[in-house]
Amino acid sequence: MTALIAIIQKRFARMAMPAAWDSVRHAPKLPMCFAALALAALSASAPAQNTAYPLAASVLQPQTYVSLQPVPRGRAFEIAMVAKISPGFHVNAHEPSEEYLIPTKVTADLPPGIAVVETDYPRGVMRGFRFTITQLRVYETSFTVRMKLRAGNAAALGRQKIGLTIGYQACNQDACLPPTKIPATAELEIADVDTPARPANADIFAPAGATKPPAQR
Repeated sequence: MTALIAIIQKRFARMAMPAAWDSVRHAPKLPMCFAALALAALSASAPAQNTAYPLAASVLQPQTYVSLQPVPRGRAFEIAMVAKISPGFHVNAHEPSEEYLIPTKVTADLPPGIAVVETDYPRGVMRGFRFTITQLRVYETSFTVRMKLRAGNAAALGRQKIGLTIGYQACNQDACLPPTKIPATAELEIADVDTPARPANADIFAPAGATKPPAQR
């Protein structure tokens, strides 16, 4: 497998040369062919090496939080998805450092009357890996995506569920698992206009650099 990865890296390095890049500029799926070849080699060599790789959907564990409870009509609020990554793995950042990499992305299935204003992703960190000749921008250990929303006057009152989907590709130092998508759910309560709203999950939604409130004893 090591020899095959070396061959793939050499071919990809030749693709990155200016003269060669002009000929493949309009073939964005070509790098994925190399990725598929590497995955095939991984599958073929795994039994021989007695190496077990996890399912792609099990590498990332998302948990959701809402900034207000309840959320009055006409108010803006946030949903945070805190995603924990299994040890030894990473996922590509939302804005990856290479065009051929699959970005991490969160989408929402919104009920009527609730709209997304913007979604904030962390920048990620640059790391080097054995399967690439350049450093890549990735998320590792855990990361938080914050989605800003607004509840309109037409939002249905009462308990609501917002379906979320996070798409990503997980890799370790040796190989990448197939791209996958997994679901998550954010639960909130929509209240009438001018209903008092209580901040929730202050430790998650604290501004960057803010001191977390002391733990109660």
